[in-house]
Amino acid sequence: MQGHRPTYVEIDLDALRHNLRQVRRQTGEERQILAVVKADAYGHGAARVAPALQDAGAALFGVAIAEAGVELRGAGVTRPVLVLGGVYPGQEGELLRHRLTPCLFDLETAKRIDRAARSAGQVCPYHLKVDTGMGRIGFRPEELPGVLPGLAGMKGLRMEGLISHLALADEPQNPFTEEQARRFREILAEVRAAGFAPQHAHISNSAALFTREIPECNVVRPGIVLYGGQPLASGPGLDLQPVMSFRSRVAQLKEVPAGTGISYGHRFVAERPTVLAAIPVGYADGYSRHLSGCGEVLVRGRRATVAGTVCMDWTLVDVTDIPGVGVGDEVTLLGRDNGSRITAEEWAGKTGTISYEVFCQVSKRVPRIYRDGRR
Repeated sequence: MQGHRPTYVEIDLDALRHNLRQVRRQTGEERQILAVVKADAYGHGAARVAPALQDAGAALFGVAIAEAGVELRGAGVTRPVLVLGGVYPGQEGELLRHRLTPCLFDLETAKRIDRAARSAGQVCPYHLKVDTGMGRIGFRPEELPGVLPGLAGMKGLRMEGLISHLALADEPQNPFTEEQARRFREILAEVRAAGFAPQHAHISNSAALFTREIPECNVVRPGIVLYGGQPLASGPGLDLQPVMSFRSRVAQLKEVPAGTGISYGHRFVAERPTVLAAIPVGYADGYSRHLSGCGEVLVRGRRATVAGTVCMDWTLVDVTDIPGVGVGDEVTLLGRDNGSRITAEEWAGKTGTISYEVFCQVSKRVPRIYRDGRR
């Protein structure tokens, strides 16, 4: 089809590289960077983001599901890809064929992959997932005396890494993070004493790598910081650049008299003669319905408030106080315009969520346009 709806997302690959450099500056050269690109690189498009990060120095990649790992291989990623979220029955062949590294947290999965690897004449590297306090997935410390001998007998597997996950790293003063780090150190020693030699040890996510030194770990796992999201619940912001901008254009202008009800439920009633701009974007695109009546967009570098309920495909904004607005004017829902900026953290604060979800909820029907200063 010729032409397209003027609602799109811009992905700035130069900003992505800048953020990776901030991680490298923090961690030094001695630690490897495992770039987390799960959930389609947090909605930014893993097939374009991961190769850019690989070229910029990321040593490993993390995805949630095996299918995403296969996609990365198709996009030209050659470095190790860790499947963080499990490998399910029937996926063993694809895992081995595409040289994906499973994260193992139950023995039944380990047995399945071991059988498949031995049948294929391969040895599959894996990272052992341990639960140091997240309470989600992973072997608990008290299970390891029974688990490690079993893994040692699986000749189709080779432990390449040890991994855990922090629950409260975005609260730097919370002592539980240090408790998790202590447990991880003890488990690492136990694993080595059992005869394993994992070359990778990692527990630090975005928040932890900027707030806490864990010397035993030689890999860090940045996620949200790569995309310009601030990882800490409070405290000074980091020198990060937003990678995603979400934009559309004014499709229609109309002036309504005082007393006019607007959009579903008439939750907005004009208190004065009001100029409304109709924007072809809605909750089906990831512009949350929770922004109804409180969200703001940038038009001509100035803020305009959402008027009434966000619809599936349309959002109305009040541009009465912005002179000269015309049909076709650019609207910035997320990002910068003429010195003003709307951040994912601002969206999150108004919708009761986190910046991670803001990025991830931008739907597939919104095209991604990639900006790359190197090309």
